[in-house]
Amino acid sequence: MPPKNKFTKEQIIEIAFEIAKEEGIDSITIRKIADNLGSSIAPIYVNFKDVEELKEAVISKIYEIGNSILQEQNTGDVFLNIGIASVKFAKDYSVIFKDLILKNNGYLDNYDGQLGNNIIQEMKKDEDLKEFSEEELKTLLMKMRVFQAGLSIMATNESFALLLNDEKIIEMLSETGEDIVNGMKNRRLGR
Repeated sequence: MPPKNKFTKEQIIEIAFEIAKEEGIDSITIRKIADNLGSSIAPIYVNFKDVEELKEAVISKIYEIGNSILQEQNTGDVFLNIGIASVKFAKDYSVIFKDLILKNNGYLDNYDGQLGNNIIQEMKKDEDLKEFSEEELKTLLMKMRVFQAGLSIMATNESFALLLNDEKIIEMLSETGEDIVNGMKNRRLGR
């Protein structure tokens, strides 16, 4: 007879998420979760076949949080929305953000592809970007993402706190977005 399931899948994911938030995604172990729940490992294995499946569930939760933060942004500028959401996520979940951005662990692969496609579709609706081909939009998006990732990393570093308050970050995101778009437009015109 299988062990009784006294913990829900959501409770287990929440504990694993808290471990990831404090120590990093790779610090999630079945034993740590069981210890946090005050139980044996059996209830965890009732819900998840292994730690990798559990980590996938945590990654899904992280993506939901990231998407929620992105949906809260409503500046009218897709790049600014992404940038603000990225910086906010980086500040609120700095350990996880660094795990996702600085480690070659594959956690972003599926999410990145889906998110990138969604953003490209939004970019196509923007009047200022209609002249660009899909390939040019992908290049534009990559340039912005490189900038916002670097800015987000700097925003999580306390030594930049005086230089990078929220107003300055938003100003830099906005101006850089304009600069990159205008630069690409000028290159198209041979200027």
